[in-house]
Amino acid sequence: MTVIRSVAGLGLAGALGGVLAAAVAIPAVGGAGIATRNVAATFIDLPPAPREEPLSQVTTLLDKNGKRFAQFYEANRTTVPLAQVAPVMRRAIIAIEDARFYEHGGMDVKGTLRAVITNTQAGGIKQGGSSLTQQLVKNILVENAETEKEREAARAPNLSRKISELRYALAMEEKYRKDEILERYLNIAYFGAGAYGVEAAARRFFSTSAARLTLAQAATLAGAVRLPYSTDPSLGRSQQARLRERRDLVLDRMAGLGMITHATATATKRAPLDIRLRPEPGGCAESAYPYFCLYVQRELLTNPVFGGTRDERQRRMARGGLVLKTTLDPVAQRAAERAIADRISAKDTEVAAEAMVEPGSGRIRALAASKKFGRNPGDRNNGPRTTFNLAADVQHGGGMGFQAGSTFKVFTLATALKQGWRFDEGFKTPGVFVPAEGYRNCAGRPVNAPSTRIFNASGEGNGGPHSLSTGTWKSVNIFYMMLERRVGLCNVVETARSLGISRADGTPLREVPTFTLGVNEMDPLTVAAAFAAFGARGRYCRPLAIVEIVDREGLRTHVPPACEQVLERDVADAVNHVLSGVFSKGTMKGQSIGRPAAGKTGTNNGYTSAWFAGYTPDLAAAVSLGDIRGSYRYPLRGVRIGDQWYGQVQGASLPGPIWVESMTSALRHTRPASFARPNMARFGGGYTPGLSEAMAAEKRAEKRAEARRHFKKLRQRYRDYFRWLQRRHRH
Repeated sequence: MTVIRSVAGLGLAGALGGVLAAAVAIPAVGGAGIATRNVAATFIDLPPAPREEPLSQVTTLLDKNGKRFAQFYEANRTTVPLAQVAPVMRRAIIAIEDARFYEHGGMDVKGTLRAVITNTQAGGIKQGGSSLTQQLVKNILVENAETEKEREAARAPNLSRKISELRYALAMEEKYRKDEILERYLNIAYFGAGAYGVEAAARRFFSTSAARLTLAQAATLAGAVRLPYSTDPSLGRSQQARLRERRDLVLDRMAGLGMITHATATATKRAPLDIRLRPEPGGCAESAYPYFCLYVQRELLTNPVFGGTRDERQRRMARGGLVLKTTLDPVAQRAAERAIADRISAKDTEVAAEAMVEPGSGRIRALAASKKFGRNPGDRNNGPRTTFNLAADVQHGGGMGFQAGSTFKVFTLATALKQGWRFDEGFKTPGVFVPAEGYRNCAGRPVNAPSTRIFNASGEGNGGPHSLSTGTWKSVNIFYMMLERRVGLCNVVETARSLGISRADGTPLREVPTFTLGVNEMDPLTVAAAFAAFGARGRYCRPLAIVEIVDREGLRTHVPPACEQVLERDVADAVNHVLSGVFSKGTMKGQSIGRPAAGKTGTNNGYTSAWFAGYTPDLAAAVSLGDIRGSYRYPLRGVRIGDQWYGQVQGASLPGPIWVESMTSALRHTRPASFARPNMARFGGGYTPGLSEAMAAEKRAEKRAEARRHFKKLRQRYRDYFRWLQRRHRH
């Protein structure tokens, strides 16, 4: 239907022109004919139909099995074709909003005339007369607005905006069929309770779909559109009472138009609203796995893979309508959460976090923390909740991280093996070490620290002769400081960088002599991904959270792993061989996951933080522990964590057991795999002066200690036995 037919067909063109001319206050200096011609031009020379951006919709996150675990949105909306909207819903919305919708050409002349006359007399907008198409135009302009000022202009209660809206509406009628306009309106309209579009409204109000709406439900939703805030059923009884009044008005209107009988309307009005509000959680705080959800959100905003600029990525995420298949493994995620919760309370100021990564692909399988995600009551800094993604870096919502401690010795170990060191090769170490010379950063500048004195951390080894193997198993600080100097500080830093190591806060790595002792603050995910590269025989993969994106048109985009072979396989195999000994001969002796595994404890001088990072060929994980109030001010000494007291926390005393429990559970359905055997011709052997004698003495000392322990147990048994005899004799 053309614009001329829609107006002239009612024989009202001249009258309409005159009234609208008055409405916009066109000066009458040239007589009524001039005003009429100006208005005629206004409604014949139409602009293009308004630009329609894709409607904001819900973005859904799926785990690796395809099950939804989170959703976020700017507007809770799921668009549906008109065929998937119950016919009774279509009739109800037309009855109450635009009864002549299928008769007019975008402008309901009778309704508009009535409203314009009233508004002209009142000097402003006092009465509505918008057709359904005009309402669609208004919603489109609001949806397209990028600033609050633009949104206010789209809603402004003035006649110039109304005239512009009318012109766009006529242009829309030229462009689309009536059913297409109705479909667009039903998908864009706001119904209240956070529901945009009829499908989201049907789910939110009645826990059903738009296709299954009954007469009473359809009338309720149709009644909500005009006053979505004052009839929002989620706000309370008074709003529900107003919603019922609106529902009954729609039913009466439908009966008056002959869409239903008066008897049906009367019977339906007797029924209660029967609102069945279904929660439609939005945002990561309401997700079952909030830390993983937050990581995905930040990845969408920061990774150029998802858009060339941040603004482009922001628009894409805000518009939503995406289905994101992620790498989250619910089994691994629950395993990490349980292992942490078994030992640490959310109320503790000490916080633990764990990240799990698949070697060879970089797929993130779990991100967990000891605190719940969210704000504390009164927005207190300390409490059972946090808004920091403790398992990730600042870029992905994390905090500043904790010093990684002796986990960083693995990068010095790998560097030494690259340079040809052998497993049993080493040197004698003193009881104290001063890094006064021989250290240069990657810019070639000396970074010696002559005022620093290095000691071996309590419980992680002593001075004396140590080889590459024994120095690692016992985590001897001085041995590794001296080894780092021999292989070159910059070479160690470059090895770490090649394995994805960067500070949690995004600042440059501190290239200092104590680099090998882990003075850089790290997050568990970055450390886990680095260790995963050893499990993948030297293949480093950037942490990957999203593997597939399905857009609103159903187009699938696969996101492949970003991997690179950064270490020779032989070197990685040799690292695995040495780190496997940490469980059988080193700081984790006595702790096992029942399958081949390798790893490294991390205990900082002063006990400011504690770590354990380890891996199998199938899964890697890193656990960090520190005080959320500040690790330097609140070291892990003399603390109660969970229900246990610790004189001091070491990597093997708390992060280690968390790692063991979580990895055991996460891998329970995975067949054990072994590491590749090391190239003994290349790495076997080597010589350390005095090591064999020291190890023999150590074994003798261990035997004497074991004999003392055995004698002590026997003595206690005899004592218990004699006490039992005495009690029996007395009775």
